[in-house]
Amino acid sequence: MIKSILGKVDFIESLRGKKATYMLAMSNTKTAEIEGITQAGIPGKIYLTPTLDSEFLCCGEVRSLEDIAKTPKGVPTPALITRAVHLLKPFSNIELLDLGIEVKPKLDYFKIHDMQIKPSNSIAENAKIDALAIFQKGLVFGQAYELKDDYLILAESVPSGTTTATATALALGYKCKELFSSSFKDVPNSIRDQTIDKALENISKEDDLFAVLSKVSDNMLIFYAGVILGLNNKTKVILAGGTQLACVLLIINAMLKTMQGEFNTSNLALCTTKWVYEDKNSDIKALLEMLSFKVNAYYADFDFSLSSHPALKLYDNGEAKEGVGAGAALTYALLNGIDKLSITKKIENLLG
Repeated sequence: MIKSILGKVDFIESLRGKKATYMLAMSNTKTAEIEGITQAGIPGKIYLTPTLDSEFLCCGEVRSLEDIAKTPKGVPTPALITRAVHLLKPFSNIELLDLGIEVKPKLDYFKIHDMQIKPSNSIAENAKIDALAIFQKGLVFGQAYELKDDYLILAESVPSGTTTATATALALGYKCKELFSSSFKDVPNSIRDQTIDKALENISKEDDLFAVLSKVSDNMLIFYAGVILGLNNKTKVILAGGTQLACVLLIINAMLKTMQGEFNTSNLALCTTKWVYEDKNSDIKALLEMLSFKVNAYYADFDFSLSSHPALKLYDNGEAKEGVGAGAALTYALLNGIDKLSITKKIENLLG
């Protein structure tokens, strides 16, 4: 039920029955305000998506809006999947990273690391991120972080994140334009391409790596690159996501080439969903094969074939695909003996 994308199954099997801390990075980029570029939330209120995802994940209800975030087509947030897993086999800890969000989640008792970062500007107009400062914050966070469990799951909720990830990777020189996924089944390529082209026009030959990231990236990508390098392989880490999290590794790869550094990845893996892995409009394996270091990567062999709920069937039809660490959450459930039917029923119950 857990399939390898790259590497052996040994790493993921070593986590069977082990305890995990789940960490969700929340961030806003004004790229998401470009009309039609994303469906990761409610039109006009896309900025609320990370806030609502965190509220629902932690407490099973949304508090900053009257109802759970859905796309215009009715696709419910992947937070539904991660919440269902948490109810079936609770994560030992849930922690949140505020990497620049417009609205703070209404939550008590949950650890929220406020990194004092502002939401980023649209990449079409220069994201205006202090990339070096954010990277250093991530690095220090990773160096100081003390894990209470057997492994750490790093997830994200960043609307328009696949667009900023694509622009980031292209700006860093990777030939990967057709390799990144989208929350859409039918990707709005014209809007996305125009946005990325505008972003890349802001790059000049004099820009170093951090100057490039400051213009075309997003807070989560840069911060997580710092966290992973800061952790320095001292604990087992799962990057919980698809092509966005692959981009974090591409950033690290570019940094290591610039600094001529080495990186031990024996304790690092990426976990995603079957929907990302089988997506005909992207190729996560090809992205990961661009790295100069080896990394384990897996996908949870889970779909909604056991469900008749029309909203969930949209996932199997290619909408949404990943987010809020859904793939890693499903992997965590499967590692802890939770079967496909149990997961499906719990998700249906949450939908009502």
